Amino acid sequence: MTALVDLVIVFLAVEAVLLYVLRRRFPDRYAVLLLGLVAGGFIVLALRSTLAGGAWYWIPVCLFLSLAAHLADLGIRWRRHQRVDQ
Repeated sequence: MTALVDLVIVFLAVEAVLLYVLRRRFPDRYAVLLLGLVAGGFIVLALRSTLAGGAWYWIPVCLFLSLAAHLADLGIRWRRHQRVDQ
C-alpha cells in the first residue's frame, strides 16, 4: 500500500514541476494552485507516515501544515473576492 502512496507523491512532484514551468502563463493563479498542491501533499505525507509506521508526531505535523496551506489559500481567495466586490 505504501508503494501506491509513493506513486501519488511522485505524481505530486511532477505536478509541482509542471506548475513551476507554467507559472508565467498563469501568474495570478500560481499561488492558489501551489498552496492547494502543498496542502494535498502534506495530507498524502500524513497517510504515508501512518501506513509506514512512522513516528506518531509526523501525522499531526503534516496535518497542521496542510491546514496552514489551506488557510493561506482561503486567505488569498478571500482577498481576491473582496477586491472584486468593491
